[in-house]
Amino acid sequence: MKHVIEVQISAGSTSLEAGVAKAARTVLSMEEAEPGSLTIVLTDGEALRTANRRYAGFDLATDVLSFPDGEPQQDQEGVYFGDVMIAVPIAQQQADQRKHSLSNELTLLTVHGVLHLLGYDHENPEKKGEMWSRQAEILRRLDVDPAIVKE
Repeated sequence: MKHVIEVQISAGSTSLEAGVAKAARTVLSMEEAEPGSLTIVLTDGEALRTANRRYAGFDLATDVLSFPDGEPQQDQEGVYFGDVMIAVPIAQQQADQRKHSLSNELTLLTVHGVLHLLGYDHENPEKKGEMWSRQAEILRRLDVDPAIVKE
């Protein structure tokens, strides 16, 4: 077991699962992450709004949330990196606005979320530059134009 990616789908098509898992696995590989696992939940905007309100204190829907864990797994080798939640309807809206595919938007959000699980952040300009640079490099490896990122 190197990296185990579990994708749970409560919104969107099961056809989205392979692309999301590939994006997560690519991040873990390029970051040379230790063995472990993570979960990605593809859900609706209301689920992210509820989680955002509950855990971050913001009562609004968002596109992606990450919940880092990093603890050793008791029943398996490696660590549990944590969970990433992605709102598929919001991802679709953003893809439409930015004029690219839902697949590319989900790849971006997955890469972004998994980087957060690995400790990257964008709270200050220096850290943001580091995260955006790494994100762009990973997106290029996944054949996604990093220019799709809009702030």
